[in-house]
Amino acid sequence: HFDRFDVGKEPNEPNRFGWVVEVDPKDPSSTPKKRTALGRFKHEGAESVVAPDGRVVLYMGDDQRFDYVYKFVTAGRFNPDAPEQNRDLLDEGTLYVARFDEDGYVEWMPLTFGEGLLTPEHGFQSQADVLVHTRLAADLLGATPMDRPEDVEPDKLSGKVWVMLTNNHRRTEDELNAANPLADIRYGHIIEITEPDGDFTATQSRWEILVRCGDPNSAEIGATWNPLTSEQGWFGSPDNCAVDPSGRLWVATDGNPMTGEAADGIWAMDTTGERRGTGKAFFRAPVGAEVCGPRFTSDGGTLFVSVQHPGDGDGATFESPTTRWPDFKDDMPPRPSVIAIRKIDGGPIGS
Repeated sequence: HFDRFDVGKEPNEPNRFGWVVEVDPKDPSSTPKKRTALGRFKHEGAESVVAPDGRVVLYMGDDQRFDYVYKFVTAGRFNPDAPEQNRDLLDEGTLYVARFDEDGYVEWMPLTFGEGLLTPEHGFQSQADVLVHTRLAADLLGATPMDRPEDVEPDKLSGKVWVMLTNNHRRTEDELNAANPLADIRYGHIIEITEPDGDFTATQSRWEILVRCGDPNSAEIGATWNPLTSEQGWFGSPDNCAVDPSGRLWVATDGNPMTGEAADGIWAMDTTGERRGTGKAFFRAPVGAEVCGPRFTSDGGTLFVSVQHPGDGDGATFESPTTRWPDFKDDMPPRPSVIAIRKIDGGPIGS
């Protein structure tokens, strides 16, 4: 028994969790730093992009039903020629939360102490209070409650940002909004944000739903795919994503098996042209697993994928998992792993 987990003795213990910690992989002697300016909530990730004016913008989702989409804009500017000047960029800047309006605009509202309702009269005594209680601050500003916003991925080439909304079976008919239009949604959807002129620091953007996920042949699901999508091209529960060097979106899922209709995996998705909104199956997860953290090398020739909890499933035990991937040996348990996917003949994946 540890006193730190007794809320009666340590009432602030929960406030020590929910932060982004930055690690410098190029300096093994460096000390990881907790970047509190990014707020405290259930971060699925923090995806960065350098804006045209040199400031760094991080997009983040709060992986909880009815929680929010955020972005953080640094006060300082990125200097590619002086890495030491960039080390603490994430300590100073403005944290914003998104309100998705019915007219197709996103308002990025600053979570700044002393502005609007974020004042002592409403329980906030400092910016530290705003950052520790980020969700409460976003509630007060009227941010849009989303269907489990997980990965939020910007693309510098197009000025687009994609939001993975995994699912929300708790949303009722009287809780619908323009950006989350379905109740009891088990399959999720993807929102596309367009930053004006590729300016990721903008406080007003455009948004639209790229696809509503699920089987397009089931009318009651309400899925919306490009008609060119094949029977294997649709998916549900978008979780993580990546953009390859050519601008194509790749989506990893977490929850397909719960629908009883498909395994989790990775799908490629076109976002422009006549095939916009078309999915294409690429990688099937091992039995009982989900995939996460897809990431391409700069030449697009290697796709790294993390495989989580293989061997999971109803009735699975340590002694009797649903698979023994990746070793497939009776004396070895299934193991979470990172895999690298490459074309046999080389070249960019998906070309």
